[in-house]
Amino acid sequence: MRGGELIREARTRAGLTQTELSERTGRDRSVIARWEQGVISPPVESLLACVHACGYDIPLVLVPLDESADREIRDELMAAPSERVARMLEQLGQKRGGKGR
Repeated sequence: MRGGELIREARTRAGLTQTELSERTGRDRSVIARWEQGVISPPVESLLACVHACGYDIPLVLVPLDESADREIRDELMAAPSERVARMLEQLGQKRGGKGR
């Protein structure tokens, strides 16, 4: 999701118009409109100010990159359909724990 989309989402959830958000943040309504339309990207400081003015927050924290899910998906997509079906059936059997047998 892009910055302008986050601003629009926060604004609409808060029930605000672009004009009301403009008044709360001191930014021109036309600039907010261009951010929301994706014409230009808002600076991080402006993005946070707009989201905060709507009563929301975007926690920006650094977390270690975990690509294991990407690898797992890639491996599954590279497998033949019969292999994927066999794995899926095996997983279903494990979840059921042999019940019903």
